[in-house]
Amino acid sequence: MKISKLLVQIVKYGIIGVLATIINLVVAELAAAYVWPCLGPNDLFVKYCGFSSVVIADATRATLAVYCNFVGFFVANIVCWLLNRKYVFEPGRHNWFVEYLLFLAGSGFAILCGSAAIWALVKYQGMQTTYSFVINVMVSVAVNFVVRKFFVFKG
Repeated sequence: MKISKLLVQIVKYGIIGVLATIINLVVAELAAAYVWPCLGPNDLFVKYCGFSSVVIADATRATLAVYCNFVGFFVANIVCWLLNRKYVFEPGRHNWFVEYLLFLAGSGFAILCGSAAIWALVKYQGMQTTYSFVINVMVSVAVNFVVRKFFVFKG
């Protein structure tokens, strides 16, 4: 039974996406614990990883969580671009610099959508920071695959 090239590509994309997601979440959580403290007392990383919590207004926590998410995004995005370029998509539609800028722009659009979800869920629903980070990831996955496959790389 022959596996289609697209299916293999999606599986590789998924594996790299999981790695990038883990990097994004770890960096965002570390920033939420140490750079812009915004983990609430019921947050999973406070309960299970021993991070310190803060008691601040949800509106402030929402803004700080978005800052943390952007830091995680930039670190994960560089790793993701390099791995996607090497293992998933065929580079060469654009020179590497334009390719990276388009990759960043597509990811930027996805992160804006996901960050809006983070902000709204934390501010208006009082959602835990960690859960809002996970929802951001779900929003980003589909947008990123389509942009990367059809606009950034050769396919």
